[in-house]
Order: sequence, then C-alpha cells, then structure tokens
Amino acid sequence: MSNEITKMIDHTLLKANATEEQITVLAQEAKEYSFASVCVNPTWVKKAAELLRDAQEVKVCTVIGFPLGASTPEVKAFETTNAIENGADEVDMVINIGALKDKNYDLVERDIKAVVDAAKGKALVKVIIEACLLTDEEKVKACELSVKAGADFVKTSTGFSTGGATVEDVALMRKTVGPDFGVKASGGVRGLEDAKAMIEAGATRIGASSGVSIAKGEISNSSY
Repeated sequence: MSNEITKMIDHTLLKANATEEQITVLAQEAKEYSFASVCVNPTWVKKAAELLRDAQEVKVCTVIGFPLGASTPEVKAFETTNAIENGADEVDMVINIGALKDKNYDLVERDIKAVVDAAKGKALVKVIIEACLLTDEEKVKACELSVKAGADFVKTSTGFSTGGATVEDVALMRKTVGPDFGVKASGGVRGLEDAKAMIEAGATRIGASSGVSIAKGEISNSSY
C-alpha cells in the first residue's frame, strides 16, 4: 500500500486497560510501518518516547482533557506541559463541548488557547471537536474557534462517544478551516478504503487503532 498513507496515520491505543506490553507492540508497529505517530494516554508518554528514541520520524502523540473535555483550561494547560516534559511531540485536546453548545465561545476559545500557549514551539496541537455531538453549525464554530486560538489541526472525534469520523464531517471541517490547516479523522476508520475516503474528503491525518490493518489493506473490527 501507499507509504504516503501510512505516514498520515496516528497509531492509537487509548483504552483504559492498555498494558506496557501492548504499548511496546504499538511502538514497534509504528516503527515497522513508518506511521506518523503513536497516540497514547498521558501515563504512557514517557514509555513511548523511550521506545521511539531511535525512530525520530515517529512522533509521540497524547490526549488532553480526554475523553470528555470537561476539565478546566488550567488543568488542560498543566496536562499539556507535563506531557511535553515527558516527551510528547503532539497533543490532541478535547474542547469544552457543553460550553460550545451554550454558545459560550469565549470559554471555548480560552480553553483551546490554554493548550496552544502551553504547547507553543514544543508540540503540535490538534483540537478534538467530538463532531457526533454537534450540529453542523456547531462543528463550523468549533473549527473557526480552533483556527482563531492558534491550533494546528481540528480532529473529528475521541472514538469514545456516540460516533466516529464521517466523510461528511471531514469535508465540512476542511471547507471551514481552508486548505492549509490540519484535519484529522478519528474513530471508526477500520481499513484502507475508509482511510482513502477520509483523505479524499480532506483529512491530512488519520487516527486509528487499526493502523496495521490499513497498512495491509485489511479490515479491522476495532471501533477506534
């Protein structure tokens, strides 16, 4: 399969019961297939960074305010700083979804900016909007606020809510943020055809626990 697609995949393991052995396998697979990153919970960042020390092209990605997005901007900023100190190159933060629905846009922007400021010059910031919980109008607003706050990417989903990435959402997000901003499709991308469809719709990164299946052109039964 195209090496270009594997280089767009964040090889992901965010389950609560992930073990050190599984994280080790994840890192080995990321090196073998030249994935963009491994995406792990904050507790595994230091371990992942150690495992990938000899593979500079594979980044360490982690999640902030995950999966609900309901912690405060200050806590998200601290999580970001701590993750970077432990070796994170990229952080995927969940927005304050309730604040967005309340049209409390100042809080949503401040929430994103707290992470952006903590990561500035040290790590890429991807903003998870949890599209399955939003109207199209709210998706557009979340993307606009992410751009305004200085993030690098918008991302469809945590993979832990009521739905994952859709082609329609990716296309809407791409249309909103323009051609030069990152768009990450996550949740339910189980095989090569899914990945290709998301890329065609405008995704520049794919988040999936089924990275190896995508690389092999197979279908995974994973939900993330």
